[in-house]
Amino acid sequence: MPRPPSSQRSADDRVFRLVTGFFAFLVVLLVAAIAFELYKHSRLSIQKFGLSFWRTATWDPVAGQFGALPFIWGTLYSSILALLISTPVALGIAIFLSELSPRLLRTPLAFLTELLAAIPSIVYGLWGIFVLVPLIRRLQIQTPDWAKRIPLFSGPPLGVGMLSAGIILAVMVIPFTSSVAREVLKAVPATQREAAYALGATRWEAIQAALRYGRTGILGAVMLGFGRAVGETMAVTMVIGNNPRVSASLFAAQHTMAAVIANEFTEADTDLYLDALIEIGLVLFVLTLIVNALSRLLIWSVSREVQVKSRPAPLAEDAA
Repeated sequence: MPRPPSSQRSADDRVFRLVTGFFAFLVVLLVAAIAFELYKHSRLSIQKFGLSFWRTATWDPVAGQFGALPFIWGTLYSSILALLISTPVALGIAIFLSELSPRLLRTPLAFLTELLAAIPSIVYGLWGIFVLVPLIRRLQIQTPDWAKRIPLFSGPPLGVGMLSAGIILAVMVIPFTSSVAREVLKAVPATQREAAYALGATRWEAIQAALRYGRTGILGAVMLGFGRAVGETMAVTMVIGNNPRVSASLFAAQHTMAAVIANEFTEADTDLYLDALIEIGLVLFVLTLIVNALSRLLIWSVSREVQVKSRPAPLAEDAA
């Protein structure tokens, strides 16, 4: 079959490039449109409260006073707590699957780990209500009285609160962090491990060398999990207690930005109330974009570094 002339192939290539570029541009356009609509529908709140909206802890829809500080605090507190719990577990899973697991078990274990990401958040919330909350309540009851006087462990034995939300988020974040960290460890050149073994390193020391080599990508994986935790809604709403307060206690009922939007959006009976909720959504949108962009940038940088270092060095005579 005769090939089309080169001019026709060039025209086809240009059309294909334009079509695929248009599809890529649609993604950017969609993100910009979402940001614009959120800003447009929150201008009333922005104009009335300004920056004090993010510094005020009062949330009183009846009096028309809105401050987002409790929700910002609850979002960051629960997300950071989830990272502290999930990161060691996720890295342990990634190290085992990429370095230590028998080949026969590697694929099934990786599949089961990634399956956690496919479970709906409402199912996690139900598990939290019927399993996790009673366990946390029992833990609060058995906490010694001297520990209850510490602000970190104060509060009534309700079971719902920051600790329950942090554990739920940790379970939901683990598959994302472990999957990306495993891919980063797989991208580390085998020469790094072989060099460590050649110097007399043990297997654990060789794994440490691989971890140091891919630390930037692993940090990106952790930040990707952080972005996932920041935007979670239903599971957190069901176990955090939904109390707009700023507290350092792990057992206190608190609130998050995503949870307050889900709980109160249908109850917003004034324009100011609705705009205040949408402004919270705007900041949550921007925060999630920043966190995910930074994580992707870190992962891209470590992949690029691996590609550059894996290229063969030029010969001395070629360099001359």
